[in-house]
Amino acid sequence: MTKREEPEWLFSTRWVHAFEEDTEEGAVYRPEDAPIPLSRRPRERLQLRRDGSASVFSAGPDDRMVEEPAEWSQDKGRIVVRGRGGGEKLRIVGSSKTRLLVQPR
Repeated sequence: MTKREEPEWLFSTRWVHAFEEDTEEGAVYRPEDAPIPLSRRPRERLQLRRDGSASVFSAGPDDRMVEEPAEWSQDKGRIVVRGRGGGEKLRIVGSSKTRLLVQPR
């Protein structure tokens, strides 16, 4: 699939790491409005945009979320998110409207 062929639901939400659901296959991300339990541990977030840009949000030194600009592209049928410096941050290996399966790099 190209960027234009990706489903709209992929871009219409911010995805939140639901680490309680992680498996050996990868990390599980859910839509931000899903019933995700509260946690003392800050949850990484991911936002993809149709234009190929992305943002990865992670906890800063004071636990407030810090946005890291990124870009995404297709690679062998998978969505790969890279930091602006070019290094691969994560790879989406499975997706549905309610769940992303992500392999961090």
